[in-house]
Amino acid sequence: MKKIVAALDSFKGSLSSLEAGEAVAKGVRRVYPDAEVHVLPLADGGEGTVDALVCGCGGVYASARVCDPLGRPVDARYGILPGNIAVIEMAAAAGLTLLSESERDPKKTTTYGVGELIRDALMRGCRQFILGIGGSATNDGGVGMLQALGLAFLDDEGRQIPRGAEGLNGLYEIRLDGALPELASCSFSVACDVTNPLCGENGCSAVYAPQKGATPEDVKYMDVLLADYAKLTQQVLPNADPEYAGAGAAGGMGFACMSYLGAKLKSGITLVLDALHAKELFADADLVITGEGRLDGQTAMGKAPVGVARLAKQSGKPVVALAGCVTDAARAVNAEGIDAFFPIVPAAMPLERAMKPSVATQNLANTAEQVLLLIKTFCDK
Repeated sequence: MKKIVAALDSFKGSLSSLEAGEAVAKGVRRVYPDAEVHVLPLADGGEGTVDALVCGCGGVYASARVCDPLGRPVDARYGILPGNIAVIEMAAAAGLTLLSESERDPKKTTTYGVGELIRDALMRGCRQFILGIGGSATNDGGVGMLQALGLAFLDDEGRQIPRGAEGLNGLYEIRLDGALPELASCSFSVACDVTNPLCGENGCSAVYAPQKGATPEDVKYMDVLLADYAKLTQQVLPNADPEYAGAGAAGGMGFACMSYLGAKLKSGITLVLDALHAKELFADADLVITGEGRLDGQTAMGKAPVGVARLAKQSGKPVVALAGCVTDAARAVNAEGIDAFFPIVPAAMPLERAMKPSVATQNLANTAEQVLLLIKTFCDK
């Protein structure tokens, strides 16, 4: 074993992606002291995407004071990668975690701050954008973001409609001529792993708005408003498609990004792996080690470890996964490219102890060591 790639997702509440990878590297070097171990920080397009790409690509952080979901000032951080590629997590400006439980109301929350982040990156010279749209508190169809970028969403008296989904109630006209001119030379890639349309029983209002504080009456109300917004959008942008898989992502942010910014929706882990040039790393490796805090049936549906495995298998590489816990349904990952997986907890212990960073680090390193000893015993002859 000369070259090994450790590409693990974070162990939520315990270790970051980078910390998990470094723990694995420690265990590998106990067995192969001279091995080249490349630790690839990982994310799936949600929380941690900015950190993973800034770290993995040698980028830098930037910050701007923008509006939070209720219009209050908040300092939001994003990343700038080599080549002036901006990486923005929607949650930094419009995230549910920015609100208290009592403040959650998707009729009132806005994506305006996300547009302000994009605008700030534009002023810094960025023309390529990677947007992670997980964890939003909003259901405004991305209109707030678009308003911040200069587009006009007007009522019947020619005034910008109020922010938030309820502002769509007064939407009468959409005008594109005020859009920031820099947008014409930009490209947007959006990390999106949901397939919901904008409206209807599987739309953003019905499926996700209740998690953001919406009542059943709110859901019906906002669904009608978003349907009307989509019709007006199609009048100015005939190719806009509210039924497109992912249009309902992040309270309609998917629809706004595709329709108005020409964005491409991509699997979050695929987008991140592409940005990290992981395919080239995997092609040159003898072994790929991946993992996450909990390996289960959902992992097999395309979460980060399976995204890693599928890409590694394009080069025919062996893939091992390590996890804090493993369910019976995790066996499904074997059919998705993970050759074998191992739980890292060596004995029964309280969850709080297992999740302590020092304990999780030790368990990851020890398990990686044993996996490599097995490989060395049977393969290095």
